[in-house]
Amino acid sequence: MGELDPDAFEEFFDDDNDAGLEMLAQMTRAMDRDLADLAKRLAGRLILDLSRTGEARQTGVGRLTVGPADESSGDIDIDASLDGLVAARAERRPADVEDLAAQRWRKPDTAICLLVDRSGSMSGDRLASAALAAAVCAWRAPAQFAVLAFGDRVLEIKALDGAKQPESVVSDVLGLRGHGTTDVSLALRAAQKQFATSNARRRITILLSDAEVTTGGDPVPAAKSLDELVVIAPSDDPQFARDLVQAAGGRLAEVEGPTSVLDALRTVVQ
Repeated sequence: MGELDPDAFEEFFDDDNDAGLEMLAQMTRAMDRDLADLAKRLAGRLILDLSRTGEARQTGVGRLTVGPADESSGDIDIDASLDGLVAARAERRPADVEDLAAQRWRKPDTAICLLVDRSGSMSGDRLASAALAAAVCAWRAPAQFAVLAFGDRVLEIKALDGAKQPESVVSDVLGLRGHGTTDVSLALRAAQKQFATSNARRRITILLSDAEVTTGGDPVPAAKSLDELVVIAPSDDPQFARDLVQAAGGRLAEVEGPTSVLDALRTVVQ
């Protein structure tokens, strides 16, 4: 009692990833604080490792790129323009804008706001799924990602323009406890506010919830105001999520367990 056998857990996890993650997430609530802290650290490492598949997006607020100059924007890059200038001189003609290269700041490709439904009971399954989703968002859109937990109010785990390490984000998600009723409209409006500071080309809101409204207003108007909405709902109770997506647009992924959440997000955030 009160101990975690690493070899036994590794064998168990290899046999069933979902069951292993769910067990660790549940163990973060253990009365033995040393055991709970160990479970949280191990779960965090596993979740971050699982999430890091595919190419990470840009890691800054913008990236300096060099390309052909035009008359509308950019600063001339003298070094990059030398070949064009030399070629124009060799051809005995005046250099023009097509011979020059310019530097421009490129916007981040993707911004993501993850909305984690923490109403009702936060079981090991739900905790592991939410932590995996947060880790994927941090990996795929490190420049601009937000994680908000909601019930009848919104808890900001990480702001879109805030600085917070993925390890801390995952740890905070694993520390969530069930709270309150479900105000989906409030959560969607909170996502819209996060994107108000974003300069990304693509802005994705990911709602991790069955989308059943138990308090607050109709979520459809708020959902329609978002650029791109993805709802990830449990496959055993998807009807409310289907209704929301059908009424407001967006996409629905029905999932069974934490690793299927990971598979769904790999498809969504490309």
